[in-house]
Amino acid sequence: MRNFSRFRNIIISFLFLALVLIIGVIGFMILDPSYTLLEAVYMTIITITTVGFREIYEPTQGTMIFISLLIITSFGTFAYAVSAISAYVIDGEFRAYFKEYKVKSEVSKLKNHVIICGYGRNGSQAVTVMEKHNQSFVIVENDSLAIEDIKKHSPEALIVSGDATHDEILIEAGIENANSLITTLPSDSNNLFVVLSARSINKKLKIISRASEDNSDKKLRIAGANNVIMPDKIGGAHMASLVMKPDIIEFIDYISAQEQIDINLEEISFDELPSKFKNKTITEIGIRQLTGANIIGLKGSNGDFVINPKPNTIITSKIKMFVLGTPDQIKKLKELFHV
Repeated sequence: MRNFSRFRNIIISFLFLALVLIIGVIGFMILDPSYTLLEAVYMTIITITTVGFREIYEPTQGTMIFISLLIITSFGTFAYAVSAISAYVIDGEFRAYFKEYKVKSEVSKLKNHVIICGYGRNGSQAVTVMEKHNQSFVIVENDSLAIEDIKKHSPEALIVSGDATHDEILIEAGIENANSLITTLPSDSNNLFVVLSARSINKKLKIISRASEDNSDKKLRIAGANNVIMPDKIGGAHMASLVMKPDIIEFIDYISAQEQIDINLEEISFDELPSKFKNKTITEIGIRQLTGANIIGLKGSNGDFVINPKPNTIITSKIKMFVLGTPDQIKKLKELFHV
């Protein structure tokens, strides 16, 4: 906003200069018909810039008075325009303005991207995962120090500076074309506002929200969040699980998004399957034979999870498959199903 205000001031100062120039040209031509248009423009410019060149014709008393008034009225405007332009360039705001314009242009072209609101501990971790998966994303952040941190650690990241609770900021981040939104603001009330705004703008958006208080969970879901994550609760449960079943938890961490190196876990929905694979059994689909990857679980149409599903399970509408494999196997899977 500050950049826009400065840019607006420059535009206004140029408009005033143009007005003074027009008045000067008209004045010279009226007071002395001997002046041609070019000569009148020349006289006006040397007058308002006070460079001290000689007049083309010997001025009459009327012309002298007009020149004096023109100098008095234009000097302040000219000085202000020069100072405004100089400040804009020297402060780097000229470059910042065009960088902001470039970001807006790139965001407007995005489809099925992820919007991350807030670049705190959770937000920065989300950015790391998105970068590992080459997932396009946009960060919405209001804190200038956090923005500098983003530029330092993720120089190619697209950043929208502003308050994520405002609809216009979410629209600027491309929410209408986004696939998902992650809100990790420190305040549950702010996250609630973001969820409400996001859901009202994009009904199909997948929304994941952070929560701190136990009673915020239900409110965020009612507001439209698909998933609500409570980092403190998850962290405590995770540490306890490492005590009880350390090897299992370490293995799960290994194949999860945060630690994956040479193994991937992918989900495929019924809608993503080519028509020839729809309403077929797991055996008939033949993911193992075609790609080498394994179906390790399903999410049924009723929301229930099935671990290690039977080969004769039919994949019908609203079912999701969870497939485990190496990067090459998952790549073949995506090519086969056009995921």
